[in-house]
Amino acid sequence: MPGVKVFLTGATGFVGSHVAHAYAAEGAELRLLTRKSSNLSEIADLRGAELIEGDLARPEALRAAIAGCDALVHVAADYRLWVRDPSVMYATNVDATRSLLRCAREVGVARVVYTSSVATMGFLEDGTIVDETSPVGLEQMIGHYKRSKYLGEQEALAAARTGQQVMILNPTTPIGAGDVKPTPTGRIVVDFLNRRFPAYVDTGLNLVDVDEVARMHVVALDRGTPGERYILGGENLTLKQILDRMSSITGLPSPTMRVPHAVAMAFALIDETITGKLRGREPRATVEAVRMGRKMMFASSAKAERELGLKILPVYKALRSAIEWFVEHGYAPDPQRTRPAA
Repeated sequence: MPGVKVFLTGATGFVGSHVAHAYAAEGAELRLLTRKSSNLSEIADLRGAELIEGDLARPEALRAAIAGCDALVHVAADYRLWVRDPSVMYATNVDATRSLLRCAREVGVARVVYTSSVATMGFLEDGTIVDETSPVGLEQMIGHYKRSKYLGEQEALAAARTGQQVMILNPTTPIGAGDVKPTPTGRIVVDFLNRRFPAYVDTGLNLVDVDEVARMHVVALDRGTPGERYILGGENLTLKQILDRMSSITGLPSPTMRVPHAVAMAFALIDETITGKLRGREPRATVEAVRMGRKMMFASSAKAERELGLKILPVYKALRSAIEWFVEHGYAPDPQRTRPAA
């Protein structure tokens, strides 16, 4: 990959910063999209990268920066489970995706990697393990985030059908160091470390090491099949199992009280009303998250294992990295100093 020039969106985000480092490690020349407000801390060590200041709200203005690149890697997304103005999320996740794909096509960029999400898959409440062939439609998408990512993915699939070389990656729930924002998943870890997790609901996720997700972005550029979707996952775990693993890493107690979904929904409605609508801040609990939680988001990554060489890694190491990073950067106290005495 030395000498391959890559235009990368989302490089200052959690997954995107790891993707940037993965490409840099392979010798790629990087053009990284940033905004005036971007936190550059996680890419500050990429000395050879060219920073392009711009905004996905004006994707056409990025045409000149995309021109001359060998590949477009579109990782950026608006990943929130509550948003005051949903139109902003659709503009980023759908409209900007369509425009970037068109720009890449018109300036002759050879290949595109589009980072979608496992959220676009057709999950069920019974915990059935889904894959890329599981039936799904827009009507199954819960909330604006899932709907916008589904529609953005449809733009990528449509571009591939016209002959554009677009590979689509569907990470499950990435975990690891460097989650600056943090993402909704990172907040689970931060809340646990700060002992704001007194109870849990009966739900499940597939957790994947963010470094392996980043590695797959490099591999997909070379080995991915245009128009194909690839689930990038790791371990299928219930929320209780995730909390228990964090307990074994930190020594902090794992919650033992399970809350029915109806109770969680009532709390989310109150939190959205008071914190979101009245105070204008993002609520800790959202109706969308509770509705999503009714489905076990268990997935198979067998296709990515076969075709891209994905490694299904135990999540323990990535969870430990996330915990250590959050503590080191002041998101939570050191659990070794605060955990209860034996």
